[in-house]
Amino acid sequence: MVSNTDMGFLAMTLAIFKLRKQKKKRTRRWSKEWFKLRSRFTHENLLNVLRDTEPEDYKNFLRMDQEGFETLLELVRSKIEKQDTIMRKAIPASQRLSVTLRYLASGMDLEDLKFMCAIAPQTLEGIIMETSDAIIETLKDNIQVPKTEVGWKQLAENFEELWNFHNCIGSVDGKHILIKKPPNSGSYYYNYKSTFSIVLMAIVNAKYQFIMVDVGANGRISDGGVLKNTIFWQKLSQNQLNIPNARELPGSNKTFPYVFVGDEAFQLQPNFMKPYNRAVLTDEKRIFNYRLSRARRIVENAFGILTSRFKIFQKNINFEPHKARKIVMACCHLHNYLSTRNNGYYLQRGDVDYENKDTGRVEEGSWRQGTQHVAELQRTRGNSAAEAKKIRDDFCEYFNSSGSVPWQNNYLT
Repeated sequence: MVSNTDMGFLAMTLAIFKLRKQKKKRTRRWSKEWFKLRSRFTHENLLNVLRDTEPEDYKNFLRMDQEGFETLLELVRSKIEKQDTIMRKAIPASQRLSVTLRYLASGMDLEDLKFMCAIAPQTLEGIIMETSDAIIETLKDNIQVPKTEVGWKQLAENFEELWNFHNCIGSVDGKHILIKKPPNSGSYYYNYKSTFSIVLMAIVNAKYQFIMVDVGANGRISDGGVLKNTIFWQKLSQNQLNIPNARELPGSNKTFPYVFVGDEAFQLQPNFMKPYNRAVLTDEKRIFNYRLSRARRIVENAFGILTSRFKIFQKNINFEPHKARKIVMACCHLHNYLSTRNNGYYLQRGDVDYENKDTGRVEEGSWRQGTQHVAELQRTRGNSAAEAKKIRDDFCEYFNSSGSVPWQNNYLT
């Protein structure tokens, strides 16, 4: 039999439970009140003012001018636009794109970015991922290797004209992109610099534009072997890229293959040239290394421009590796888009390394100054086949004879 005391205690407990439930129900909300005032606090209000009064600040905010933004918006609109519902108004496509561009340009944490756009961090993450996917899909044709011999020959002509390396069809390098340690990943993404990273491997043409990008290899990969794990390398090894046959160079009776160039991280191969080891240098080999470095620095400068324009690369990307990969790919596509459309603003002479041919000195581009750029791959040594050594020696001889340039001896002084 239940006593009056027990009944009273039970009634009090039920009353307290009911009050707590009602309070919890009253405080439940879909969004913070100031997020509901997005039309008032959104960054687009500032952008509209900058567009009309301060176009240079507008460019700096988005890393592109109004025309470039409007063109890109129309390209991706169908992939990112949402419909209003009975519950709430959708975030416009223009805001989705502009906030994604600002995130990439500034590298802001989402908890900080929310104060600029009045969008919750969880929603921001979804917007950034979806917009990055749309950019990659829409601009996918901006990054591709040539499909014909004519295309490869055009690349080689550009390298010969701009950087004096004959038969060069691409400058190759890889960089570590810093990420936060993924949960339960152990040392899988742990690199030799004691950070966690994924690897960005790229091939760049003579105009600092990417023609091949592969992102996502774990940071433990520390040598040129990462290139051999790409689809590009598989096709190259199986002779499926339509690269032209070897040809005679002006003033020489020898034939030279079309080659890619890289640094010491890669293995010397018949279609891949790298510098001579510094321990065995002669003046002739120094000249070859100098000529190769002029072409190789292009990819290094492309990475530098990418890092200085998109500050997301100057800190850890605080997303899972597969999401970080999308962000990196989107930035690479935007790099090509902007260097083609807005080259005068996006890529200026002082931004990249400049060589003083009278003195042989290289003036560093502005991206090197005060910028914590992405880390290099670890340097390794590998055996080189006799054929590859012979081809490098032939290039060395050519660059020191009929293929020489008037200023190259300045490099030796």
